[in-house]
Amino acid sequence: MCPVGDAAVELQFGHKISKKILNRIRAVAHVLEQQPFPGLLEFVPAYTTLTVYYDPWVLSQHGKLDAYEELMLKLEALLEQVQVQRSERARVVELPVVYGGSYGPDLALVAEHTGLSINEVIRLHSNTDYLVHMIGFAPGFPYLGGMDARLETPRKATPRTKIPAGSVGIAGAQTGVYPISTPGGWQLIGQTPLQLFNPNRDEPSLLQAGDIVRFVPIPESEFLAKKEASA
Repeated sequence: MCPVGDAAVELQFGHKISKKILNRIRAVAHVLEQQPFPGLLEFVPAYTTLTVYYDPWVLSQHGKLDAYEELMLKLEALLEQVQVQRSERARVVELPVVYGGSYGPDLALVAEHTGLSINEVIRLHSNTDYLVHMIGFAPGFPYLGGMDARLETPRKATPRTKIPAGSVGIAGAQTGVYPISTPGGWQLIGQTPLQLFNPNRDEPSLLQAGDIVRFVPIPESEFLAKKEASA
């Protein structure tokens, strides 16, 4: 554990991205969610860390105690009771994707860079189960692990100023989906009609850490029908 400023502390669980570390972080987050202590503001999981934000004034009982020492005591007690249960079957979320054309303007570029045909790129990209390690960057944006190394393609030298929500892209060894319209430099290979983020839902983010994502190729006609249905 190490402080991050005077109102946050970072818990480090390792230095290599792995499912084991993800499960440990999720277990700690679950306990914090179920047993929040006075002064806890929020906690943010990442690939190998979990950052806890707190209110020093509340935690110190209005200046009577040392806030950081109190935080260390509470977190140490919390970590002692955390048990990483045997993993339950992960939730599988299928994301329909129309590949190429105006929906995936960089598909041909990815094929050229990798030396694969367009159909091979689509097959490799959609023939993999991806693990959601965390949500970040933009609301609902999933950081996915498991992309086939043969698809690795550098991000664009000049980012686009606006990318449509639902766009599926590749950047280096990662693939992901833009949940909202934002600037971005990923190579766009397709688009899903599903809303990955909707603030009006009880759970705004469609995906959560620990989920398994499968991309399912669909024709444009099905994309348009699903897009209209989800509007």
